[in-house]
Amino acid sequence: MITTLAYIVVGFGILRLVIATLNLLLQERLPQPKSRESLPRLSVLIPARNEAHNIEAILSDLTHVESECLLEIIVCDDASEDSTAELVETWMQRDSRIRLISSSGPPSGWLGKNHACHLLSRQARGRYLLFLDADVRLSPAFIERALSYATTHRLSLLSLFPRQRMQTWAERVSVPNMHLILLSLLLLPLVRRVGFSSLSAANGQCMLFDGEIYRALRPHDRFRHSRAEDIEIAREFKRQGHRISCMSSTKLIECRMYDSLSAAIEGFSKNITLMLGGSYAIALIYWILTSIGWLAVWLGRADLLLPYLLTEVAIRVFVSLCSNQSIVYNIILAPAQQILLGLFIIKSWVNSRRKLGFTWKGRSI
Repeated sequence: MITTLAYIVVGFGILRLVIATLNLLLQERLPQPKSRESLPRLSVLIPARNEAHNIEAILSDLTHVESECLLEIIVCDDASEDSTAELVETWMQRDSRIRLISSSGPPSGWLGKNHACHLLSRQARGRYLLFLDADVRLSPAFIERALSYATTHRLSLLSLFPRQRMQTWAERVSVPNMHLILLSLLLLPLVRRVGFSSLSAANGQCMLFDGEIYRALRPHDRFRHSRAEDIEIAREFKRQGHRISCMSSTKLIECRMYDSLSAAIEGFSKNITLMLGGSYAIALIYWILTSIGWLAVWLGRADLLLPYLLTEVAIRVFVSLCSNQSIVYNIILAPAQQILLGLFIIKSWVNSRRKLGFTWKGRSI
């Protein structure tokens, strides 16, 4: 029995290594637009709740975009309790493309961000709609490159995982789990090339939609109460026969997700199981295999322990390269990252079991 389990652990490690390797070797990049390429007009849409510490940075980045394709920048102040709205109004005086709309909060049956995105989409005039989180930073070249890629491949949805800025130890032991799961379990090039809805991925921090398709499907309305609306939207687009693509990381766009351990635990616990098929059982099996699987290998096939450990190290190296993260940190901090992953899963299960729900930006969700 223990020998069989050892083979399962080793086989799972090899499979994850193959996927991580192919994601690195086949990684796509946003191209430089052709010199005479005519790009459609685009609306940048930013849902913002209590984002006074972030909103000026993203607005500053966007005001440096001189391309004519950037039609407008609309911020939805989602009943913020800080000075988010006032700061946006200040920036409106500097750039006529910036507009502010307000929400008094989500109606019954809605989550706040989903409702804010829906309101933004109703105000947008662009042919394409780019939803960005307020904590994103981007290069002025990003807009044209993303549009060029989306139009060249006739995409209805393009989503990117921004490069993550991690400045504290709390971030370094929590955030990399997202990329480790994604890039060792899903071959991203298949998201665009294969029509199966199960082969879908998206990140709500950055989602670029064909506006005509978005307005027809009204995805934020359809998944109004989903904590993982980005993943559900990607799957729905594929089910409807639309082309989507997801990229792992680019230096043209970055984000700082969480600046504290408590925020990371609260943030990841609300959607960690959704990243692993929506099943606590699958999430737990994944955690056991990747955290203490080495013990089964040692007890069942000790001769395979060193190759197995090297496989796990190689996975972290390739995922780090693919996501523009530190190889050294992701190897040294591997045990701590796995412990945090377990805490995410446990907290998610406890909250669900006790019907405690989750809290995000001061709201119960």
